[in-house]
Amino acid sequence: MSEIAASTVHEAYAFACMRCGYGWEQAYEIEHHVDGAGHAFVVYTADGERVPSPLSTPTCANCDGHVVRIMRSGRVSTVQRLLRQKQADPEAAVEEAAVPAAVLAPGAAPHHWRPSDLLRPFHRR
Repeated sequence: MSEIAASTVHEAYAFACMRCGYGWEQAYEIEHHVDGAGHAFVVYTADGERVPSPLSTPTCANCDGHVVRIMRSGRVSTVQRLLRQKQADPEAAVEEAAVPAAVLAPGAAPHHWRPSDLLRPFHRR
């Protein structure tokens, strides 16, 4: 089948693994195509390579888990920035309970946290 039309959209998402607490962000180019028969299809690329849709079954790069929360971009990087500030300045005004240890260093803390603890930094205040 030959391709008739294509348009590209740039999207970025933040991800948080509910199994190990690992968080990451990824930018995608989403190409919308229509084939010769008039059927629409979508191609996702990340870092120049074709990848499956991040919205279907995201996989944690840290533990290969599939229970992954998808959020708008910037959510994970904001928490990571706050954590770096807190490490540099222990007197920083970041609530202790707002950032679970699993987000700071996945695997370094015992896994006694609950998924709701991991999501607390992402809740709107």
